Amino acid sequence: MYDMNILIKEMKEFWLVLAFLILGYFVLQFDIVAFWVYKIFLGLLPIVITITLGIITYFFWLHYIRANFISGIDWVLLEIVPPRDVERSPKAMELFITNALYHTSMKSGLELYWQGAVWFWFSLEIASIDGQVHFYVRTPTRTKGLLETQIYAQFPQAQVKVVEDYTLAVDKISPESKWNLWGCEFSLLKPDSFPIKTYVDFGLDKDPKEEYKIDPIAPVIELFGSIGKGEQMWMQIVVTPSKKEYPVHAGIFTKTHDWVKQAEMELDKIAKPYTKIEHFPDGSIQKSGRTPDSVRPLIDAINRKMMKVGFDTGIRVCYVAKKEVFDMSNRRNIRLIFRQYAQPYINQLERINSTQADAFGTNFLATFFPLSNKKVMRLADRMLEEYREREFFHPPMRHKIHLPWPISPVLFPNFFHHHINVLNTEEIATLWHFPGQILKVPTLERIESKEASPPTNLPI
Repeated sequence: MYDMNILIKEMKEFWLVLAFLILGYFVLQFDIVAFWVYKIFLGLLPIVITITLGIITYFFWLHYIRANFISGIDWVLLEIVPPRDVERSPKAMELFITNALYHTSMKSGLELYWQGAVWFWFSLEIASIDGQVHFYVRTPTRTKGLLETQIYAQFPQAQVKVVEDYTLAVDKISPESKWNLWGCEFSLLKPDSFPIKTYVDFGLDKDPKEEYKIDPIAPVIELFGSIGKGEQMWMQIVVTPSKKEYPVHAGIFTKTHDWVKQAEMELDKIAKPYTKIEHFPDGSIQKSGRTPDSVRPLIDAINRKMMKVGFDTGIRVCYVAKKEVFDMSNRRNIRLIFRQYAQPYINQLERINSTQADAFGTNFLATFFPLSNKKVMRLADRMLEEYREREFFHPPMRHKIHLPWPISPVLFPNFFHHHINVLNTEEIATLWHFPGQILKVPTLERIESKEASPPTNLPI
């Protein structure tokens, strides 16, 4: 005979399962729960629909007023002609970037949600037109005077002049166009907290003698100056003060923090395997540990990046040429212009979003299902449009609709979603600064007179 004590013990242990079984029986017999679920669903449905429509309306409204605000910004393209003898290190350019481009402000609710106000962004550019190399800065007209004064403060012999946008000379990329274009964007391979190799790593912060300088921008200028008539090479670094947010999931809620806090968390993650935590009877905790020498360069690099101002940054390059002189080797060459900044153990820039036949697939898929020439031209024309608009931070609405592959390339075959990284002033100044005297590229325009001085009518 079955022991009743054992039965009662098992019932106590599995009472929750039994309760669900009993509840399921009554639901099947009398349909009680289904009735109330149906009633609750009908009652909540109008509320859910209203909230959903309200959220969608809010995002569309915010996009509309921001687009309207941005359309009212007047832009100007400044060409900066460096002096014949650049005797200052990229640290001077870093100071210019910090003082001239870091524009932040506290926006009121009226400005944010009614006027659509946004922070300004700037584009630092190097362009080669038929082999003639130029330095440009695209800026809102409101900040033009500040940029001029800050350039002259660091490079008194330089010349700043307003020029027409060089991209306007290239018409729409299509089968009927006389132009062809290949372009791509660049992104950090590892998290934003990990820096690329900078001018400090090349020893340029110490102002060595000219003959001993190793300038990482020299290969870029040499490549840009080597192209021939009918060819163009463009590079743009679009920056704005960093507002990038990094999510942290805490239960059902999601918190966000800035790039500096993210760097601190990365440091904690790196140090954790080498940290010993001791708990004492009085409740106190003591941490001790020593990271191995192999990890120290990584920790030092992250610490150094945190110490300087950060910008949200997008990087894009293009090779543009008349169809009869378009050189595939130059297309390959331009995508390698950032190789010298790579620190494989720490971080490096990698090519993304290129306008070519394997744009949306893996090597295997691209072999059997490459994009048609028509779609490749769409990608190229979209790249031209986005370069001309210096578009990264406030893209069209289609960029805010993220669909998985392969749905995205089917519905949106002619554009990519941008990727924005945080670079500090040291990294940006490494990528964009005037080369020293050791670089003797005849096609790089320079001011010949060393005695030139800044104009006397600068804005105060």
